[in-house]
Order: sequence, then C-alpha cells, then structure tokens
Amino acid sequence: MTEGNSSHYQVLKVAVTATDKEIKVAYRRAARSAHPDQGGDAATFRQVTAAYETLIDPLRRKAYDRSYAAGSFQDASADNGAHFDAPPAGSRASATVHRQPGTRNTAGDPPVYLPPYDDGSMVPLIPLAQASQQVHGMPRKRGIFGAEARIQREMRTVQLLTRQVLPAIPAARLINGLLSPADNSHIDHVVLSGYRLALVGSMLLPKGAYAWDGRTLNHGGRAIAPPQLGHVVRAMQDIFPELNVTGWTVVHSPGGNLHEPVIDQHRRSAGELEPVRIVNAAGLARGLKEFLSSGPAPNTVNVPVLARLLRGMH
Repeated sequence: MTEGNSSHYQVLKVAVTATDKEIKVAYRRAARSAHPDQGGDAATFRQVTAAYETLIDPLRRKAYDRSYAAGSFQDASADNGAHFDAPPAGSRASATVHRQPGTRNTAGDPPVYLPPYDDGSMVPLIPLAQASQQVHGMPRKRGIFGAEARIQREMRTVQLLTRQVLPAIPAARLINGLLSPADNSHIDHVVLSGYRLALVGSMLLPKGAYAWDGRTLNHGGRAIAPPQLGHVVRAMQDIFPELNVTGWTVVHSPGGNLHEPVIDQHRRSAGELEPVRIVNAAGLARGLKEFLSSGPAPNTVNVPVLARLLRGMH
C-alpha cells in the first residue's frame, strides 16, 4: 500500500465511520508495526502518522472527508473479473463491461456488494448496515433565506425517488446533501447504482408549457435559468472516472402533478453532449430508472464510491 493510492482510512485500517477512540487504537497498532525501531519502514511510518494527524483533528478530518479523498479502489472492479471502459470527463457515453457467463446483471436483482463483506481480508470502508441503507441523509436547513421552501422542494424530490426509483433498483443508493467539489455550493441529491451516478437538483415552477433550449427554460416570453449543474457534473466525473456521471434538474409543480409542468425538449445536434437534463417529476422517475438500469452491473453496490460520497455529506 503506497501513499499515492491509499486513503488515510485505509492506511489505519479503519472504517470511514470510525470514532476518535477507534482511530487512536488503530494508530497505536499501525505505528508499532511500522516504526523503524521495530523493523518497520520509515516511509510507511510517516504515512501512518500523517493519517492519524489528519483524522484525529475534527476540522482537518472534516476537510479531508469533503475532498472526496481517493483510495486504492482499482481492485474493486477486478474482484469479479470485470473491466470497465470509463467515459471521458463530462461524457455520457456508457461504460462497457465484460462479465463472466451466468453472472446476474439486472437492476431488479438483489444487491451485490463490491468488494464483498464476507471475505474478512480487511476492515470494511463502511459497515454493512450502512451500505445496506438505500437512503442516506435528509434535506436540512442551511443558510437563512428561502430555507423552508428549499427543504420542501427537496423533500418532494426525495419522496419521488424513494417511491418511484429505489424500489425498482434495490442496489441504488440515494445520498442527500453533498458539498460540491467544484465550488462552495451543495448537491441536493445523488443516486448511485453500479457504475452510474446521477446528480439531481430541483425547481418549483407554475404549471404550463415550458421550452428547454439547452440553456434556459422559456415560458410566455420569460426566460428562466435552471440551477447550474454542468460544472459540478464535470467535477464529479473527474473525481470518479470509473463512473458515468449525469445531471438532472427536476421541475416540480405547486399542485404535485408529476406530469406538470410540460417541458418541451430542444433537439440536439448529432453527437452533441448535454450534461444536464431538465425534466418534470414523471420524466425524472422514468429517465433515472432507464439510465441506472441500463448501466453495467446495475445490481452492484460500489462500496468504495458510496463511502467516498458519504464522506462528502455536509
């Protein structure tokens, strides 16, 4: 294990949910075996010390967690003989997978955890009970202005996803409230299933017919700019090159009708990429199920990626 490809949690062999006491115990154990006086390696000892100094300090640990700090996750896809052709940053091209004959690989299958929890070879990044949860975190107050309206809008999105999307894809995991890696903004929701990741924001607009031209929503001569998710999608794609990352903005109607407002989609040129889709609630449920289900190994819970996302929650 080298410094360039191991997270601090892996260095100390603790879960990302480890308490201060568990970190101290793990540090003492790792330091004893790595100390040069005990026949260890000086570089490894420095790595152990750096990991401890970061994780034991609440502020430094919080900043480290929010950086989506990378770990050595290359072996995760190798455990089942799979090979993934990751899309380039910002691309929505599907990853491809070569799987062994007879491998179950449909979205409706029971979740398969990768790496598995039963091999006992290392401390899991997160406990199985936590990895088994389909929903992590809930919308909560941040800032002062418009907090209640935003929370109500986000709760409608959570309810939509938990009722319409998660039951159809048992391996899908919904994480609410992440700090954006691109700026100081927040990502309202992300849905992870296998090797696909969807970032979801929301708006509340009166019912009616809207036209989406790729930049703004137009309604009755008025142009409305949706939340800016494109740069966040690109940042997350850079962080997770093994995934196919897309962005979605769901437009809710005041009356709760999933098919309102009506959004007419613009026609894209051949080969043109659209990093963010604008849809109503019915369109989000339909589109997300199609996007997540059609990916490689959609019944896989990618534990390393899930752990990194949970560390990025605000």
